[in-house]
Amino acid sequence: MKTRWRPTLILCLLLGNPLLTQAMEPVGKQPPLQLTLSDALEITLSENLTVRIAGEEIRRQEYARKETYADLFPQIDFVGDYQYAIRKQTMYMDLGDAGDAEEESGSGGIQVGRDHTWSAGFSATVPVVSASLWKSLKISGYDVELAVEKARSSRIEMRYQVKQAFYSVLFAGESVKVFREAYDNTLRNYQDIEAKFEQGLESEYDLIRADVNVKNAEPDLYNAENSLELAHWRLKALMGIDLERPIECIGSFAEYETDLYGNFLATDTLLNDNSDLRQLDIQYNQLKKTKEMQIAEYYPTLNASFSYLWNAMANDLRFGNYRWDPYAFVGVSLKVPIFSGGKRYSNVKQTRIGIRQMEWQRDETQRNLRLTVKQYHDEMNTSIKQYHAARKGVEQAEKGYYISVKRYDTGDGTLLEINDSQLSLTNARLNLNQSVYNFLIARAELEKTLGSESTL
Repeated sequence: MKTRWRPTLILCLLLGNPLLTQAMEPVGKQPPLQLTLSDALEITLSENLTVRIAGEEIRRQEYARKETYADLFPQIDFVGDYQYAIRKQTMYMDLGDAGDAEEESGSGGIQVGRDHTWSAGFSATVPVVSASLWKSLKISGYDVELAVEKARSSRIEMRYQVKQAFYSVLFAGESVKVFREAYDNTLRNYQDIEAKFEQGLESEYDLIRADVNVKNAEPDLYNAENSLELAHWRLKALMGIDLERPIECIGSFAEYETDLYGNFLATDTLLNDNSDLRQLDIQYNQLKKTKEMQIAEYYPTLNASFSYLWNAMANDLRFGNYRWDPYAFVGVSLKVPIFSGGKRYSNVKQTRIGIRQMEWQRDETQRNLRLTVKQYHDEMNTSIKQYHAARKGVEQAEKGYYISVKRYDTGDGTLLEINDSQLSLTNARLNLNQSVYNFLIARAELEKTLGSESTL
């Protein structure tokens, strides 16, 4: 079988990941790739295309900023020009009274120039005073800052999605365990009843009921296993690895149960690191600088220029006989804006309205984010309460199931009691896992809202 290398796993090898040796085997023979949450985040942030695109946007804005700074330096060009005189210019010279009489008679004009005029050389211009250009440099700096913040936002969002997918895998795995244990219990009960039925100690009705219980437990187990497979596929899609590559997520909800006892109520819930607010702040500063730049367009501008050219004129195209004469000059150009039809005034007014809108938008966004933080905070608190209730429920359900089995074995109980206690035990365990899952998801949502980039 031809070995198919997975780029993501090769990258992990280069980073010193201990799992890289597994990537050197053909896909069909590879053992499950064991992943912790940290491993999944590391691989995703290095391979995910959304994160890569955000990183490239930072580089693009850096070059755009350099382009703006380039306007401060002299612009040097090589220039060339050619003109063919269809009709040469006529010049007249005043020679006193005789010249006046001659001009009145329509004669005395002199045609100047030649048929072919060539010029070539270098020219340079540099801004000396340009307030609007200086203001635009700060705007380009905010463009880079905004690109960096958007890249951070992409990483935060990707971290949340990976955490959600990873927790979903653990939740689906725990559900498989619960339904498999329920299936094993019903199958064990059926086998015991079948053995007693063959000895004439059980009725056929109880045997049929036990067989139906086994058949009813199978679909739940199959659905749980299918949900686990889909959760694996979603996580692999986020990580950018081969969907056919088997993976195994290291961890269990029992390890995360200790997090529920942490002092999460003391968590800093300030929104200083929220990416949405940061982006709005950067855009607000951009608008303020844009307004300053537009106001600066009312100010005069002063540019300096220099040219060094060679000119040649001839009536033929024999270049070897041309005489090239140098010509050079240096000068300044002053431009004072006077009237533009109200364009500059309208631009400033539009920007001022945009600034006011941005202030209102930030206030509204901050208000909604505070509500969101409180919502996730309350969900975590509720999940903790549900966990404690479910924990006690599991203890009681396990005891009830054990008692119902013993009662049935001694002839004091019925199969209906076993089925009822098994159902209660299954629901209690599912509720326990659900409470832990809800807590982890709410915490991940809270971390995303607060702009946290923590691994756990």
